[in-house]
Amino acid sequence: MHRLTRSGRDFNRLAAQFADTYRVVCPDVVGRSLSSWLANPNFYMVPQYVADMVTLIACLNVGTVDWFGTSMGGLICLGLAGLPETPIRKMLLNDVGPHLEPAAVQRIGDYLGKPVRFTSLRQGIDHAAFLARTFGLLTFEEWREINIPLLHEQNVEWLFRYDPRIAQPFNATTEEAAKAGEAALWHSLASFQGPVLVVCGESSDLLSRETVAKMVETGQAVTSEEIPGVGHAPAFLSADQIEIARRFFIGPSAQAS
Repeated sequence: MHRLTRSGRDFNRLAAQFADTYRVVCPDVVGRSLSSWLANPNFYMVPQYVADMVTLIACLNVGTVDWFGTSMGGLICLGLAGLPETPIRKMLLNDVGPHLEPAAVQRIGDYLGKPVRFTSLRQGIDHAAFLARTFGLLTFEEWREINIPLLHEQNVEWLFRYDPRIAQPFNATTEEAAKAGEAALWHSLASFQGPVLVVCGESSDLLSRETVAKMVETGQAVTSEEIPGVGHAPAFLSADQIEIARRFFIGPSAQAS
């Protein structure tokens, strides 16, 4: 599951590598990409996303799921993991944890939901790449691959697909609400019995090394891995990053072993 403003197409390469073992589902969270927008933007919050995923998993008619979540996608997973009889079997949390560094949250809030239009698709791709520049050193073709699904044409201009109103509850979150949400996520992590892998970017401004260490200490079966030369959040497009996920969920590939 993808981060705050992105889409399930971020995981096309990862999904292709897992499809020989898994049935892979890469949803667009409500209000993003091809999913519908909510009538009431105040529901653009993790509890709503968790409820949506409970419904999706029920519709898939599966008993358990293994979860890869980047940023917001990892927070949704932690919310699910804390439910009684959670369907989560194991989870990879990509550059996210119960505690989010305030400076990074402010950085995201500075651009989230701001009206922006582009005169060409290339301009939109480049702007999306600028916003996600901490993903790592990607080629233009890689940026094109993951950024085109974020854009659509309207009246000879290009716009982001996500509902800009997702910024309303994000920016309205109080310090008290943030602390309560963090406490609930720490409780979820502590109660979850399955394997957890926390992946963090070496220079991430959202997930600190201190938080990663606390996650390893708090959880029952938590390990971590740091990816050099990357901030928030590793894109998992390169073979070495995909191998990290494959090793955790499936076991080492023949090439790696």
